[in-house]
Amino acid sequence: MNRARTSRRTFLGGLAAAGAAGFVILGDSRSARGAPANEKLNVALIGLGGRGLWFVRTMPKLSNVVALCDVSDKKATVAHREMPDLPRYYDFRRMLDKEKAIEAVVVATPDLSHAVATACAMRAGKHVYCEKPLTRTVWEARRLREIAAEQKVATEMGNQGTASGGFRRGVEVIRDGVIGEVRDVVVWNNGGGRGWTDTPTETAKVPDYLKWDLWLGPAAFRPFHPKWMSFHSWRYAGTGQLGNWASHSANMAFMALAIDTLWYADPATQPRITVEAKAEAVNRVGFPRWEIIRFQVPARGNLPPVTLTWYNGSRAPGGREAIEKAFGERLHWGDAGEPLWRDHAGALILGSKGRIHTIAHNTTFRLLPEKAFEGVTRDRPERLPRSRGHENDWLDAARGGPAPWSNFNYAGPLNEFLMLGNVATQVEGPITYDPLAMRITNNAEADALLTPVYREGWAL
Repeated sequence: MNRARTSRRTFLGGLAAAGAAGFVILGDSRSARGAPANEKLNVALIGLGGRGLWFVRTMPKLSNVVALCDVSDKKATVAHREMPDLPRYYDFRRMLDKEKAIEAVVVATPDLSHAVATACAMRAGKHVYCEKPLTRTVWEARRLREIAAEQKVATEMGNQGTASGGFRRGVEVIRDGVIGEVRDVVVWNNGGGRGWTDTPTETAKVPDYLKWDLWLGPAAFRPFHPKWMSFHSWRYAGTGQLGNWASHSANMAFMALAIDTLWYADPATQPRITVEAKAEAVNRVGFPRWEIIRFQVPARGNLPPVTLTWYNGSRAPGGREAIEKAFGERLHWGDAGEPLWRDHAGALILGSKGRIHTIAHNTTFRLLPEKAFEGVTRDRPERLPRSRGHENDWLDAARGGPAPWSNFNYAGPLNEFLMLGNVATQVEGPITYDPLAMRITNNAEADALLTPVYREGWAL
């Protein structure tokens, strides 16, 4: 596996103006494979249950759905009922080989198959929309970014809040310096993991509706047990809350504070990110019930260093207290008389003049203290482009339009950044990451965890 960094260097000029209104992070990514501007694309769906149901019901309104793929007949029930005449597949590789009319693919499988399905589709020349998290590991995110550049296809990761007017206005407000200089960000989720350390020892009969070997995809084979399918809880298959939720909740801060530009920096600046974690235990089997992870991000142009702290799990010692202190008000985690949904996850972006509180999906925000920011609009951008919707942005790009905001040139670094947290919880002490070389420089054990081990027959 070649872990060399991409040669497609696109460090953005004008970074010194990142705090000003004119800073633009996204270039045009018109595809060499673009379709005519008004023509509906032929789209295949990989993964039809869970999050995939959204695309089963949405994509037929926006495109021509021409093929369906899922390893589970049970998960595919709704899709097969609503689109009974379409070709059905269990193996996305076979589908991409046989269905020559496919122009674009949506990937909404469990996390462990995101990278292999996305890479296979891009190598076949297809535009790809991949649900969050983009990948399970740092190396996979890097390779998808490189393959997308090689194949010149339109890409997007499914952190849908990026398309909202509130998100884009929040990015403007931060860049305009409305809340002043930002040196601290707090992101949280009260869910945590399950803390599983014992793997199933007994086996069970594989259900008739499931292709178990294909469900495992690139992961090492193991005898079937239904517990293995709780993929969010296992490191071999999932990404924990960092992938499941921080892909949304850390997004506004990551974009507005130009953290992604470290992946395209001048090598002479030697950018380094330091990550240190405290968790319930060092656990390489499952995700801990609580974790506190601090990401130390260096200066970017004239933007100062920033610390992003991730609190995960209601049991994280001192976590709730620290968030509430920064917040200036009490969180509502189902015990304060208000809906749990409002505060179960979110972010605080702390500036020298005020702070932004944005909800879990980063779709809306508040400026605090509220009286200090009366009159500041919050629901739509004033200068940045508005979105026609996250899926439409991708489809427009595939037809030759501008790159979606969460294309792989941006979503790749965001995913790498978050997955570093999952590495940090598996080792003792801080790790130092070189985003240009994709290397942990101070811990060989942690560096090895950047790259997955695939079983024979699966590759990017």
